[in-house]
Amino acid sequence: MRFIPTNVHGVLDYVSGGLFLASPWLFGFADKPAAKWVPVAAGSAALSSSLFTDYELGAIRKIPMPAHLALDVAEGVMLATSPWLFGFAKKVYMPHLLFGVFAIGAGLLTKTSPED
Repeated sequence: MRFIPTNVHGVLDYVSGGLFLASPWLFGFADKPAAKWVPVAAGSAALSSSLFTDYELGAIRKIPMPAHLALDVAEGVMLATSPWLFGFAKKVYMPHLLFGVFAIGAGLLTKTSPED
């Protein structure tokens, strides 16, 4: 059941994208290159896709909302599994796992079109 309105999802996109970008410095793993660059890339991708999504907070509105949500789920899977895929799980894994689960949840629970 999808219950998150698209305008709320938009706010979550920009806030979480910024948090993903800042997380290596906020949570103290900026000295671990792979662990650092995964959320930086994910945050950049999240912010970029948000700017191009056809929803209330999109600036350019070229990406349909269902495609945006599919990207969120794919990004979430990548984030959640990245500590093991890229071999840094023994150093840090919890921020990546939690961000990934959050992105998957947001992608699966957000409505596919704005409310009228």
